Amino acid sequence: MRLALKTLTYASMHLTVAVAVAYALTRDWRVALAVGIVEPLVQTVFFNLHERAWSRADRARDQKRRQDLMSTEPPEPSASALAPA
Repeated sequence: MRLALKTLTYASMHLTVAVAVAYALTRDWRVALAVGIVEPLVQTVFFNLHERAWSRADRARDQKRRQDLMSTEPPEPSASALAPA
């Protein structure tokens, strides 16, 4: 749910900025709206994919760490530690 909300707010901000920049460059509202709508939609999709890839990488890293911790066996006691005193 957080990712969806983050994506939606990012898209809104990006849409506003893209339209404003496109209008400042072209002084044509039709071109500004076309650029401002298409470009943020594409960026939003790729932002979502980017976030998912990073989340997947984080999960894989955490899983590897857990496996490394679980596979570490305690050292066997030395022969002198087992000998009676």
